[in-house]
Amino acid sequence: MNFVQRICALALIIGAFVMPREQAMASEGADGLYVVVTTDNAQTQMMAMVLSTQTVQQGKSVRMLLCGPAGELAVKGSEQTMLKPLDKSPQMLLAGLIKNGVPVEVCPLFLPNKGAAAEVLIDGVTVAKPPVVAERLRADDIKLFTF
Repeated sequence: MNFVQRICALALIIGAFVMPREQAMASEGADGLYVVVTTDNAQTQMMAMVLSTQTVQQGKSVRMLLCGPAGELAVKGSEQTMLKPLDKSPQMLLAGLIKNGVPVEVCPLFLPNKGAAAEVLIDGVTVAKPPVVAERLRADDIKLFTF
């Protein structure tokens, strides 16, 4: 199985656990993804970035919310883990997503509990507003992926 086939297989497996089958089938015509990343696992973070990048390349919209340990991805100078076969880090792919216009936010609890201000965030990342996030999550044309 080559790399692309592995990515596709993994995406299908993740999709089976992310949302019930009925919800996935009902949202096949979705215009985009709302990706919520909470894990500190670099491989899982990378998969979130790879699938988000592929979604953007296929002409669909992506919004990303980084919460808990995953918020560290948006902190300037955070430790990076290089992963094969791309020899890139999740932060590198995140930077590419931001460059391509993907809105990226950190949860509003992240910075206060880190004891930091918004200045520690990389360019293009903002702090989420819960009412706005809730509204976006309810949109009929958006699939929710959580990692």
